[in-house]
Amino acid sequence: MSNESLTSEESLAVNGKSFHWARRFLGARMGSDAARLYAFCRVLDDMADGDIENGPARLRVIRDDLAAGRPGNDPALQVFLPLMAEKHFPAEVLVALIDGLLEDQAELVALADEATLLRYAYRVAGTVGLLMCDVLDCDDPAARAHAIDLGIAMQLTNIARDVLEDAAMGRRYIPGDWVGGAAPADIRNAALTPGSGLHNDVTAAIARLLDMAETFYASGAQGYRYLPLRAHLSIAIAARVYRQIGVQLGATGCAWHRGRQVTGKSTKLRCSLVALAGLGSRLGAPARRHDRQLHLALRGLPYVA
Repeated sequence: MSNESLTSEESLAVNGKSFHWARRFLGARMGSDAARLYAFCRVLDDMADGDIENGPARLRVIRDDLAAGRPGNDPALQVFLPLMAEKHFPAEVLVALIDGLLEDQAELVALADEATLLRYAYRVAGTVGLLMCDVLDCDDPAARAHAIDLGIAMQLTNIARDVLEDAAMGRRYIPGDWVGGAAPADIRNAALTPGSGLHNDVTAAIARLLDMAETFYASGAQGYRYLPLRAHLSIAIAARVYRQIGVQLGATGCAWHRGRQVTGKSTKLRCSLVALAGLGSRLGAPARRHDRQLHLALRGLPYVA
């Protein structure tokens, strides 16, 4: 069954288990709006991957309609437009998201360097952080940089987790200059030869991704104070649960050739309790200025100072 035929709540439950777990802490209205945003983003992603009939062509039409400020005729966009109008989602952020998804349509995806990686992560995930600001009634401009960073952190975790699966699809998101320009096919072959030079290079690159993710998670967490209390708890839980994937991967020595890491219910509960204990960070310490060095590679993208 196509994700386009699912309700927003069904899509979240099926496709976003970490976020579905955290959604229950948001309350009815915000939770519903977050699920609607997630469902639309999932449909866009499926279009990009060709999992929906005429998906890539439809996605380009949606992009052009959003860029031109037109309502268009695509049924997925028509379903989303009421939420977009209600929450005042910036069209340029949605266009940037789609541009990132369209990058994955190349026959061979092979990111060149760290700057390219960060710009890609901004487009496919930092943008979602920006959109979530509007869903969560967070209108302080200072929050947006941290929202971008949390999205980037999660995407870096995702890339670290899925190196082998992505290579099987002809995609290498690890910067080429970290792994000697290895092609996805080379990475697939290296998975069969633990201890080889390229296998070790990929392992080191994954460790580097996880270290970079930690920096962006820390910056993202600095933005929780701008959220309403329940939203703070929910987003902190989502971040903790997703970050745990990287923690578990790191604990294996970044054994990327063994398959992807998952988190069970007991782990999600433990992460939730840690996030709950962190609510005290809202009190006392003053807000910290965002580290602009984190966004040097993102200059020119929406809401990047």
